[in-house]
Amino acid sequence: MVEHVYRRASAAAMIDRVIVATDDPRIVAVVRAFGGEARLTRRDHPTGSDRLAEVARELDAPFVVNVQGDEPLIDPALIDRIVIRLAGDPELGIATACCPISEAPEHANPHVVKVVMDARGNALYFSRAPIPHRADAGSAGGDAPLGWKHIGLYAYRHAALLALADTPPTRLERAERLEQLRALETGIRIGVVETDSVPIGVDTPDDLEQVRRLVAAGGNGPANGTSSSTPPEPRR
Repeated sequence: MVEHVYRRASAAAMIDRVIVATDDPRIVAVVRAFGGEARLTRRDHPTGSDRLAEVARELDAPFVVNVQGDEPLIDPALIDRIVIRLAGDPELGIATACCPISEAPEHANPHVVKVVMDARGNALYFSRAPIPHRADAGSAGGDAPLGWKHIGLYAYRHAALLALADTPPTRLERAERLEQLRALETGIRIGVVETDSVPIGVDTPDDLEQVRRLVAAGGNGPANGTSSSTPPEPRR
């Protein structure tokens, strides 16, 4: 699975270098066996961003992208879009992605992280609760979604990532168990890219079987896809 994630991340036009950060020597061995680059990190990192920061401290790159290792069908074009969003707005410290929620059970599910945004598409808050609350008993009305599901894909300005790693977990972060709230609580702006492409994360054996079927059938999108609007610079 990690090889699928690695190759899809490598296919993004805005990515210069892909490094697998892990505390497991077995994963390092697997990555190096297929010709990839991996770094063994400490085991005591409380979040993925903290692990990422350990590796990023050694990198000379303005932006760092975090692709989770359980997203073997991540769309390379979506990676490009969040990098472009971050590069295009100097007020942002982070960019991420979301997709619409149309079903009430998903909106109410605490395992589905929701995000609400301002008029500029910047995150106001992330929650496991069903936000925004619907005073009209759960109907969004028309074609509007009930809410927006957060996709755990991030692009960071290098300085913002290191600043987050140097900040202790914050009150709302601890309450919701959502690391991105640390950024909002400390004044780091997060831009959010909307997409209809929903990557399938592998959290259960059933998820794994579904992904295997999709990969055998050709996957859910081109493994070497890129965004046609991608400018030649900056690359990461």
